[in-house]
Amino acid sequence: MRVEETWDWLRTSPLLWLFVTVAAYELGRWLRSRTQHPLAQPTLVAIVVCSISIELLRVPYADYYSATSLITFLLGPATVALAVPLHRQYRRLKDFLLPMLTGLIVGAVVSVGSGILVVKWLGGGDELSRTMAPKAATTPVSIALADRLGGIPELAAVFAIIAGILGAVAGPSALRLIRIHDPRTQGLAIGAVSHGIGTARMLHDDALAGAFSGLAMCLTAVATCLIVPLFAAVVL
Repeated sequence: MRVEETWDWLRTSPLLWLFVTVAAYELGRWLRSRTQHPLAQPTLVAIVVCSISIELLRVPYADYYSATSLITFLLGPATVALAVPLHRQYRRLKDFLLPMLTGLIVGAVVSVGSGILVVKWLGGGDELSRTMAPKAATTPVSIALADRLGGIPELAAVFAIIAGILGAVAGPSALRLIRIHDPRTQGLAIGAVSHGIGTARMLHDDALAGAFSGLAMCLTAVATCLIVPLFAAVVL
């Protein structure tokens, strides 16, 4: 009986799930360093490992989320810390300001508009459109916008994470395929559509690209907050 009680306690213990989450992410980093394969993204590996663990142990997601709240809290300071590599590249930003702002605004409009159009084309309703529209913003922003506009916040988080993973996995290869090699441009493109997950990939590949990706992530979130309500009022 004591063994069962001990196992039940361990299964729902914050220490276990903190360890599993961090270990899964470190496993992803190890796989990336050993294979250099696009699919070996630490975030993707961590999601797969943690999902399988939760399912096998039959742990409610609410319990897992509560157990890993410390990691969620640390995402805030980690996002703010992205300003450090940007500050180091400040001199390279001056001559790039106008094209950057223009590109990010156009990109945000295309992202929001394409999300709504794809949902409409596939026969989805307004609720799903309001959920899909902010997919390029960071996950907290996407959740807040979807909730405010009458979408589905939980599904908005899923869309945002999928966008981040796809951008981190396929984005750099796609940019090289169309002969975009400037690290500043690569960083802006990835950060604008793949937010924090894509920025982590860029920081790993190139410090300059990572700095611009972090800036694009922040500015795209601001632009999305301004553009999505306009689309919702006019289109939906």
